[in-house]
Amino acid sequence: MTPVQACELRHFVEPCLLLLLREHSSHGYELADRLRTLHLAEGDSARVYRTLRSLERQGLVRSVWRSSAAGPARRTYSLTTEGLSALDAFTREVRDTRRTLDAYLDRYSRYAARDAVQG
Repeated sequence: MTPVQACELRHFVEPCLLLLLREHSSHGYELADRLRTLHLAEGDSARVYRTLRSLERQGLVRSVWRSSAAGPARRTYSLTTEGLSALDAFTREVRDTRRTLDAYLDRYSRYAARDAVQG
């Protein structure tokens, strides 16, 4: 996926997972919960695991099985060097997209405010 595709909201879960993994390694269920803190409704576990497998195939994350005292072993995901580079690229693209959206919204707001006064 290109950084431009990542800025499409339907693909935004991928850079969000990379960001969460930059904070610390984690397993899929925890990542699904943490996605909700970024206001993504797409925090369902099945989608998160599919996305993590895709990121792993791309070499952006790696996983290891870790035993758990509270239950079965869990696959724990962490960010790779390539994943960090991809996260940086995604973030630059998001910043560029944000500047474009801010310019659009500022321009729209001027006309909306004028229409409200005239209105």
